[in-house]
Amino acid sequence: MKKELKVVIIGAGSSYTPELIEGLSEHRNVLPVKEIVLVDINEERLEIMDGFVHRYCRHLGYNVEISSTTSRQEAFVGADFIACQIRVGGNKQRIYDEKIPLKYGVIGQETTGVGGMFNALRTIPVMIEIAKDVEKYCPDAWIVNYSNPTGLVTEAVLKVCDVKMAGLCAGGMRPRWWCEEALEVSEESVYYDYIGLNHMNFTYNITIDGKPITDEQFSKVAKKCATVSQDLIHKLRLIPSQYTQYYFHTSKILSQLKSQDKTRGEAILELEKQIWREYSNPENDDKPKTLAKRGGGGYSRIAVGVMEAVYNDTGKWMVINVPNNGTIQFLDDEAVIETACFVSRDGIKPLNLKNYPTEVIGLISAVKNYESLTVEAALTGDYDTALKAMLAHPLIREYDIAKPLLDEMLEAHKDYLPQFFKK
Repeated sequence: MKKELKVVIIGAGSSYTPELIEGLSEHRNVLPVKEIVLVDINEERLEIMDGFVHRYCRHLGYNVEISSTTSRQEAFVGADFIACQIRVGGNKQRIYDEKIPLKYGVIGQETTGVGGMFNALRTIPVMIEIAKDVEKYCPDAWIVNYSNPTGLVTEAVLKVCDVKMAGLCAGGMRPRWWCEEALEVSEESVYYDYIGLNHMNFTYNITIDGKPITDEQFSKVAKKCATVSQDLIHKLRLIPSQYTQYYFHTSKILSQLKSQDKTRGEAILELEKQIWREYSNPENDDKPKTLAKRGGGGYSRIAVGVMEAVYNDTGKWMVINVPNNGTIQFLDDEAVIETACFVSRDGIKPLNLKNYPTEVIGLISAVKNYESLTVEAALTGDYDTALKAMLAHPLIREYDIAKPLLDEMLEAHKDYLPQFFKK
């Protein structure tokens, strides 16, 4: 008989937790989870989510043991998968990431540019603490990470800790889903080469049942990427990450962000008040309808897909953040990239890439340079390294902007950056 599984959710006070529960429930026939432990440092949210998840599992007819704790040690013993979805400082700190950069004429966004950098500086030390506890209490467990920015977090953790880790984002699988919708084909029939980093990547050499897609089919798929100019997509003949809008349409996006009444973080803070009222309602046993406005869908589809591929040794094709190890020859081996991989019990193996699109090599290289410097800054708390990271980023670059912006961002986030403010 196959081993029954214990899944731990770190950051279970996230509004995304029910989506993961739903995914596990839908895969109960191939993923025999016996126990789910909810972990969060916010006791109030944890208590509310614990009550809702108990009701939701009854609603789904999902017979699984549910418990909650603030202790990682208590949760980790005997665990098989650790699903991480933390946001250090919450959406309150995210708002600083979005608003302060705008004062300096640069884009503020939770994973891109200086906002993404400070998200990483806050998150990496905490994720390393979590990974060290995994080493100590459940060394055979897999960390399935969705905490942003996932590429930088994965690179930092694997640099410091000896753990098994999958850095996930739904973006890498979106071209497959877009092909499925636009061309009315099965997801499993679609394959492609995929080069780049989390939120800085390009899909090419798309095939369906082994045959290259036609120009007409490419056009239909390209329309699904609504954030980037269709003309540009066709000139490149690459399907870009939706986040490349910040690089290809910088002035336009900056103008839009400056004109908005609220940042995305402020809008989410308001939205979550309603979501949590619905979670708190003892009569409510289904996912709140308001949750659909929260964004970020596809999370459980990827996370549960990795768990199922590892547990059943199915050899699944997935796009994941992994160490480069020669996959992209113009980047260092230890650099974490986002690329197509083969997932099985033996781990996550990146697949060979063919004929790189040369027109995006410079952009990918520049962003990776920024990422590696940011990881170093997060691990050391070194001011000069943080400044070099900002100067390396294509969206910042200018010293006269980077220096005062860095100083103001450090001050705004100092309660969450102990490595920079050692006592």
